[in-house]
Amino acid sequence: MTQRTLNSAETARPAPVSGSVAGGAQPGTPRAHRTLRPRTLLVAAVAWLLAAVFLFPYAEMVITALRPAHELRDATYLPGEFEWANFVNVWHESNLGDNLRVTLLVAAGSTVLVLLVAVPAAYYTARMKFRGRKLFLLLVLITQMFQPTSLLVGLYREFYQLDMLNSVWTLILCNAAFNLAFAIWILTAYFASIPEALEEAAMIDGLGRAGALLRITLPLAMPGVVTAMIFTFIAAWNEFVMGLTLSTIPESQPLTVGINSFIGNYTVQWNYLFAGSVIAIVPVVVLFALIERKVVSGLTAGSVK
Repeated sequence: MTQRTLNSAETARPAPVSGSVAGGAQPGTPRAHRTLRPRTLLVAAVAWLLAAVFLFPYAEMVITALRPAHELRDATYLPGEFEWANFVNVWHESNLGDNLRVTLLVAAGSTVLVLLVAVPAAYYTARMKFRGRKLFLLLVLITQMFQPTSLLVGLYREFYQLDMLNSVWTLILCNAAFNLAFAIWILTAYFASIPEALEEAAMIDGLGRAGALLRITLPLAMPGVVTAMIFTFIAAWNEFVMGLTLSTIPESQPLTVGINSFIGNYTVQWNYLFAGSVIAIVPVVVLFALIERKVVSGLTAGSVK
């Protein structure tokens, strides 16, 4: 018993610590963190510098939007007084409210229309190996190369004959048509990356093809859907040429054309121009803040837990 007890004590005795480990800092100690601190500070400094570079134009835009008219040509960076009334004046002295409403309708309508057409088209293209599939994808890619400006004359004559000028539906159809190709292309790649066995298992459990698409495949492809939605919304929100050509009445023009009205032949109302730009940015920022959560939920949704 005594010999067994001594053997157990020797086994449980901790091994001696070498001088290099005992004298040096072990991982997880404050000294080890201090050796990594310069690199962390450098990365943080570079990140803040890049953020400042990208945010500086927006800060300049907000500052100019708050300048009084008599301080627009001053050399000082900050105005002597902040003219908050610029946002109220630009709203009441122009058609900015109507322009914002038109832009919201056009961007939202174009996005919904693109997704309604692109999702089934991309799903069918990814799942069904029909004849001419590669040619169809090539034609979709070629249509993305056409610029709207090259078709403006034909579009104007067509909508003029249909008596559809100065209509929100005209801008929705045009923006949806020019963004449909990209949505189909990117969604086809996302649907093709999802294993078809998941849909087959769902159909064995009683779901049809449409049910498997809505309940299994579509949640897994949500990052691609959100990408197509963001691209379409941004393109429709920033579109200028078609809105300028197909809408001649100020009340029916989108926000990009309405803001351009502050640029005159001889003068530019910089405070109102930037105030309108700030108003135009706010809805997009709010929308993207909401979409970011949808991206995260889309990555974890579906049949794979």
